[in-house]
Amino acid sequence: MHPRHLKTESKRRPLGGHSGFTLIELLVVIIILAILAAVVIPRVVGRTEDARRAKALTDIENLGTALNVYFADNGRYPTTEQGLRALREQPTSAPQPRVWNGPYIEKPVPNDPWGSPYAYTSPGQHNPTGFDLISYGADGQPGGSGNDSDLNNWESKGS
Repeated sequence: MHPRHLKTESKRRPLGGHSGFTLIELLVVIIILAILAAVVIPRVVGRTEDARRAKALTDIENLGTALNVYFADNGRYPTTEQGLRALREQPTSAPQPRVWNGPYIEKPVPNDPWGSPYAYTSPGQHNPTGFDLISYGADGQPGGSGNDSDLNNWESKGS
């Protein structure tokens, strides 16, 4: 044989040799991914509602802080009619604020994480010298229990 032919033959693959994955190897990987998904997905999905509740409690706390600054400037909280809008826009209805140094929040008043407005009353039923601030939670209705319970500013963890 000529030496040139030997070089060519040495570069060829042996018969039956291949690269890539076998069907069995691919099935094993798919099964492993399915098992991981079955374990991880339920844990992640259950956390969505917890995250919404945490966001609502943070919003209530932040709005409460802004309302307290409003109170420090004006000696009173916005009325129920003036609402949380008074944190962004100077109220034009009585009682007029003495010293409106707003806006007291940078962005428009957010809805709760379920898309409903926060319920604000002043004076509050639970805080007669202050205000009540409530998110009615996932069901949007007063009351409820578990993940459908209301979140508010007068109980440390919501009701």
